[in-house]
Amino acid sequence: MEEMYGIKYSKPEVVLMQDTGIGVAEAAARTCYDSFENSENEAIRSMEHAMPHSDTCEQINTIEESNLLNDLAWTHFHHSILEHANLSFLIRGTSRGVLQEHARHRIQAISVRSTRYTMSSVINAFVASQTTEDREFFVKKVLGFDMLVTCDEMYNRIEIGAMYDKLQFQAQMVEDFNEIAVAKSSLGFLEEFKGNPEALFDTLESGKKKRNVGDAFKHIISDNVKVDMVVTFNLRSLKNYFTLRNSGAAYFQIRWLAQEMMRKTPSKYLDLIIKG
Repeated sequence: MEEMYGIKYSKPEVVLMQDTGIGVAEAAARTCYDSFENSENEAIRSMEHAMPHSDTCEQINTIEESNLLNDLAWTHFHHSILEHANLSFLIRGTSRGVLQEHARHRIQAISVRSTRYTMSSVINAFVASQTTEDREFFVKKVLGFDMLVTCDEMYNRIEIGAMYDKLQFQAQMVEDFNEIAVAKSSLGFLEEFKGNPEALFDTLESGKKKRNVGDAFKHIISDNVKVDMVVTFNLRSLKNYFTLRNSGAAYFQIRWLAQEMMRKTPSKYLDLIIKG
């Protein structure tokens, strides 16, 4: 947890799920210069006279150092060969604001927790609160979801209260609000548990989820909502990402994320993209 501009924030968690190694990047560079015999790595040297077999490819993928890659990265700035190395990170607990910043990095594969499919608990809490018009029930329930990167309860109550107000406005404007909020098979429970928001919430949670419920309710959430994602960068793009996002000029939340990703990136990659 860290405080910025008077507000406390949680920091994201990162796991490196997959990395392809630097061996293929050296093989690519050696292909450019037809210099396999000069490699300090035996598996690369063997490619001079024969196509690599499966055992050789496994050895290539375990290479930890390459003099040629280091020379090309830091002396000749021939970075295209770094595109043959890829790293995949699982990121949990960053914000939708960071997601917007991430989208500006064109060369990455990114898969993000979908608000279309994962907002049902919030909507169920609101529908349940309406049986007694209990705003506090909704606020307390959503506070328990730990869905915001901000950590100050007073501030989060303001955020969640705004979500309630938006949903209430929409409910007053749309005749078939309940039909778009909960699954058809659960509509009967609204009358059955009238006056008992806790029981209604539990019943809605255990019932069938409304498909694509987020389509109608994306407007209620802010940039402080947590998102999880898996991102894959090639090493050249990761170099650009770290250069820009570890800068003091970067948005502080994405800087925190970049720093955590750097901590989880093995040194054999960092040595090629981060000076010193």
